Amino acid sequence: MAVAIWWIRRDLRLHDNAALAAALERAGSIVPLFIVDPTLLSSPTASSRRTAFLCAGLRALDRDLRARGGRLIVRHGPPARVLEQVLRETGAESIVAHDDVSPYGRRRDMRVATHLPLRLVDGLTVLPPERVTTREGMPYRVFTPFRRAWESMVATEDLVPIAPPVRITVPDHVASEEIPASDQRFDEFPPSEAAARRRLETFTSGPQAPIYRYVAMRNRVDLDGTSRLSPYLRFGMVSPREVLLAARGAMQAAPTASARESVRAYIGELVWRDFYMTILRHYPHVLRRALRRELRGIPWEDDPDALAAWQEGRTGFPIVDAAMRQLAQTGWIPNRARMIVASFLVKDLLIDWRHGQDHFMRLLLDGDPAANTGGWQWAASVGTDAAPYFRIFNPVRQGTHADPRGAYVRRWVPELARVPDQYVHAPWTMPPAVQRATRCWIGRDYPAPMVDHTTARARALARYRASRRRQT
Repeated sequence: MAVAIWWIRRDLRLHDNAALAAALERAGSIVPLFIVDPTLLSSPTASSRRTAFLCAGLRALDRDLRARGGRLIVRHGPPARVLEQVLRETGAESIVAHDDVSPYGRRRDMRVATHLPLRLVDGLTVLPPERVTTREGMPYRVFTPFRRAWESMVATEDLVPIAPPVRITVPDHVASEEIPASDQRFDEFPPSEAAARRRLETFTSGPQAPIYRYVAMRNRVDLDGTSRLSPYLRFGMVSPREVLLAARGAMQAAPTASARESVRAYIGELVWRDFYMTILRHYPHVLRRALRRELRGIPWEDDPDALAAWQEGRTGFPIVDAAMRQLAQTGWIPNRARMIVASFLVKDLLIDWRHGQDHFMRLLLDGDPAANTGGWQWAASVGTDAAPYFRIFNPVRQGTHADPRGAYVRRWVPELARVPDQYVHAPWTMPPAVQRATRCWIGRDYPAPMVDHTTARARALARYRASRRRQT
């Protein structure tokens, strides 16, 4: 019986898995192989929380495979060496995996393909990164024309999900190492394909599906208004194509025009995901260098104390501090919170966006190089965004819009639990009598604002203008 290796990377699922399907087309027996890569584990932005989530997801995948007669094979070591060893052990004739967009992943795969029978298939994105290009065959660098082209192509695609195999046969003699154990709990994000599929169904199914309120709710950090699928998409516990198809089903069943607009807005987030992966595929330097050449020379502030205050949620701006504390405790924050804290670090504190990018990668469950870098360059106005650099979030105004009653702030910044609504996003404006009554003295129980936003905004604008002039 022919044998193929299904090399699992970011596709911890059995449903709609093109790599698994391609391996089964080539062989009657497969080796579902996950390689614990020491290079990735030793990265400066490696995350112990993300690694624990991955390992729990691998255990769930192993259970799903065993339910179909198979099992997961785990090996530690450099991928090329491990693959060569497994090929010798099994007599496998091919290796199948989903294509990657990261610079490291592409170099790794090129090395493997030089002497091993590696076949890469699409599946990391809805549309392959090479597909969505200009008429001249160049990648888009601005989102809006990318979205128009993406939507035009998707409209003509025959998007049919691949059914999971009923039975999987794995050679009996192939040994597996233990999946690393962890006692870390993930109550908000149970790490499994089953949990991902339940969350997708809950978000998109029924006449009261949350996706129909997405436009109204997505920017409210005090409410559960988003799909919260990002950790599952990060590890491929659900495919982006199945998410799109579920959203399309919701679009067809939408009861109102506003519900349809909300679905379209949510689909736009899938487009952003494809867009950022396409950018990283074609411009790998964006991981450490601004895409916009004219803004590469901004003189950032070297202020370790200010950076630490931001990281630890001690800035004196409640919405910023609440988000940073939630991130530290849970490994996840809503997208609106990400934009707020990123704008504050880069524009109010004038600290290099790469410090924020690295901090997020060390903490985020859904830490993805493409999306994380794209988001940080967007916040710093140095990436693909067509909007001008003078977009600077006011943290007080953002707080009042995203958390009108202060529930989110009070949950994550308990020092402000008794502060009245009218002061909760600007507690330094409390009169002394109110500070006494709420037992929250500014400067003692909760820090005073570390910057004046109006002054900081003017400083940032001057710094950006000067950088642009130097490059012209």
